[in-house]
Amino acid sequence: MSVRDHLSEAVKASLKAGDKRRVGALRLALAEIQRQEVDQRGSLPDEGAVQLLSKMVKQRCDSAAQFEQAERADLAEQERYEIAVLSAFLPRPLDAGELAALVDEALATTAAQDMSSMGAVMNWLRPRVQGRADMSAVSRLVRTRLK
Repeated sequence: MSVRDHLSEAVKASLKAGDKRRVGALRLALAEIQRQEVDQRGSLPDEGAVQLLSKMVKQRCDSAAQFEQAERADLAEQERYEIAVLSAFLPRPLDAGELAALVDEALATTAAQDMSSMGAVMNWLRPRVQGRADMSAVSRLVRTRLK
């Protein structure tokens, strides 16, 4: 089942359960996927949907931090709730060991020796870790290994 279909089924189940808060969060995700499909004039592949959901989660993390800084606990709590709902549709995150193993494999596969190979390593890693790890953290790890 595709991510889009999975979201649609979750909306239906939440509607039947009367969980308006969850329905709202799921509909936001579906609307964003539909907007992307209209912009691209075609269906969004699962990789694109995962990338979009990851972006939405990251935006909500940033918003929650800003709301907490502004002492708006109610809004920060809503953002954290939406993070939890959307995260359920993302692939399982990579742990540190798995990420390190993937970086090692990328370095070996691309024969990277120095920072000039950073782009090739990141291009190799991106499809394998998208939605499962923070790309800035992956980039920092690759930088430390290439120095």
